[in-house]
Amino acid sequence: MADELVFYTNPQSRGRIARWMLEEVGVPYETEVVDYGTTMKGEDYLTINPMGKVPAIVHDGEVVTECAAICAYLAEAFPAAGLAPLPEERAAYYRWLFFAAGPVEQAVTNHAAQFVPRPEQGRMFGYGNYDLTVDVLEQAVSVNPYIAGSRFTAADVYVGSAIGWGTMFGTLPKRQAFLDYFARLSARDAYRRAARIDDALAAERAPA
Repeated sequence: MADELVFYTNPQSRGRIARWMLEEVGVPYETEVVDYGTTMKGEDYLTINPMGKVPAIVHDGEVVTECAAICAYLAEAFPAAGLAPLPEERAAYYRWLFFAAGPVEQAVTNHAAQFVPRPEQGRMFGYGNYDLTVDVLEQAVSVNPYIAGSRFTAADVYVGSAIGWGTMFGTLPKRQAFLDYFARLSARDAYRRAARIDDALAAERAPA
């Protein structure tokens, strides 16, 4: 059918971000779970995402990968959900969505890998240094209740996931602004529903 929406994921992956977004959108979708090292690297899935990673969605025959892109795409594809930015929200929405997907992701993963760019390398890596990136992210979530203003948008799904995971696993410091921001997001029905779905899938697939 023309409006078919298929979600490829693994419950122990960044696919949880896309799951949350799908639950916020509230439209029917089919879930296909793929496994690391087997189906995720198999020929069938590589035709969908040649990177061999999740998540991915296929909507109306078109493939979208990368979590930030999936969030933005779903917000625009299903405007009735009200998750795309209003005109006055667009600047902050796109600014912080792509800041989280670019500098924050790079700074956090490099920091976790114990790679610290030398001062003269800061411009090469696009985020300066880890501490600067964390400080700017803290400022971003301190201005308004949500990342683009007073209203929850798709950008909060991505930024909030980065902060939620980061503070949980220690790749971001537990600053009060981060904890307060994520507390608002994790209280949402769609977030809780998505977490229950993925937690149940993970439990089903756990070794006996």
